[in-house]
Amino acid sequence: MSPSFQERWYTNLRSLMERALTPQCGNGEDLYLIAGAVPSDRRLQDRVTIPAFVWLAACCAMPGGGWAMGFVQHTRDGDIIEDVMVKELEKLLPSNPQLFQDNCGETEQDTERMKKILEVVNQVQDEERTVLSKEDTRPLSSMTSEGSALLPPEAPEERRSFLGRLMGFITTPVIRLFQLLYYVAVGILKNIIYFLWFVTKQVINGIENCLYRLGSATISYFLAIGEELASIPWKVLKVMVKIIRAVLRILCCLLKAVCRILGIPVRVLVDVATFPMHTIGAVPIVCKDIAVGLGGTISLLFDTAFGTMGGVFQVIFSICKKIGYRVTFDNSGEL
Repeated sequence: MSPSFQERWYTNLRSLMERALTPQCGNGEDLYLIAGAVPSDRRLQDRVTIPAFVWLAACCAMPGGGWAMGFVQHTRDGDIIEDVMVKELEKLLPSNPQLFQDNCGETEQDTERMKKILEVVNQVQDEERTVLSKEDTRPLSSMTSEGSALLPPEAPEERRSFLGRLMGFITTPVIRLFQLLYYVAVGILKNIIYFLWFVTKQVINGIENCLYRLGSATISYFLAIGEELASIPWKVLKVMVKIIRAVLRILCCLLKAVCRILGIPVRVLVDVATFPMHTIGAVPIVCKDIAVGLGGTISLLFDTAFGTMGGVFQVIFSICKKIGYRVTFDNSGEL
């Protein structure tokens, strides 16, 4: 790895840390980083192995807004920083190690924060290309001297041609666009899956609630029937006890009546027994008295009527007698 590539890699890491990774993870409180390099078959002076690419794995374990991303930069094409998923980065590494536990919660990641990180990565690469294009405008001699100073003479293959830079400059936006579309499609697919899972969960919960209510109602129904069936003997026993109590009360009342009847004097009983006979024997006498009373009343009425008529006739006779005497006296005077 040439000094220029190493310097650019460190500069890119510093820019990613300050502008993308740390701000999108709560100022770096829950940010975990793992960096490394994968060796290639090339060597410098048969001693130092030249890395094929360098990589960085970042994990943000912030609750409710975590994310996990990987970044790869190849030594042959040092202008491009490729962003990959953590699982894809693990496949690129020897022996396929697991970098983070549970892949840093890959199933619940904040896609919005990941999009912002990718935007900052694109800005960092654009700034690096701008710097490199300014360096390309220098005189050829200065470029040669700087290149010879930065690169060791044993690694001429580390020099990037202008055509490679141009191709990297052209292909990077296309790659970023496809990556953005990929992340958008993955995010939409995840949201659809989450929505379907939510709907399925709600349906399952509704079915469980219905079954629970049905089971509760059935159990309550059978319990009520069981209680009623169990209470039938007790209710029958209560009714029988009430009937026995009523019969005992009736017998008690009868005994009281008999005792009271037996406690009445014998004379009263004889009078009560002979009362109908005396009553029947007194009926003719009463009828006779009634007839005598009616006869006396009728005779009294006749006597009253005849007496009244006699008095009236007597008054009339006396009046007529007085009138006749006066007429006779008047006639005698005239003579």
